[in-house]
Amino acid sequence: MWYVMQVLTGEEEKMKKLCLAHIKAPVLETCFAPQYEEMKRYHGKYHKEKKLLFPGYLILVTNHIYELISKLGKIDGFKRVLGDKDCMVPLSNSEMAFLTKFGGTEHIVEMSIGMIVNDQVQITSGPMMGMEGCIRKIDRHKRTARIEVEMFGRTMEATIGVEIIKKIKK
Repeated sequence: MWYVMQVLTGEEEKMKKLCLAHIKAPVLETCFAPQYEEMKRYHGKYHKEKKLLFPGYLILVTNHIYELISKLGKIDGFKRVLGDKDCMVPLSNSEMAFLTKFGGTEHIVEMSIGMIVNDQVQITSGPMMGMEGCIRKIDRHKRTARIEVEMFGRTMEATIGVEIIKKIKK
């Protein structure tokens, strides 16, 4: 099962390393912070960079959640695992499918490529293909899109990399 741990924003990589170093399988199979690719321009060229898809969150993969929480409590910086009062709630099948489809096995959402036809976004390649309805805003200058997805039991906004190669008016 996949669970979500909330951490201090900016501490995701540190907490990931601490968890993997102090908690071994089978209690913790793996943990990761989903990322996305973005193009940044510096030194006169564009460079691909990776940024966090959901800052402040780590995904924990375990079948021993209560033993894991017990061990997490001993790690400095642990905030909480998302859930309700009495039990920890794993990600739904649709949330896991979204993360797997978008990020693949490396959990990195690659750049999508598309165009704008009559003010409608059409993605021609990449993980956003067929998911244009999730896009709320395109920033062509930054080569990013703000998307809205159901994640962690609520509607969340995230940024992903999108290259709009042309705009067509018919």
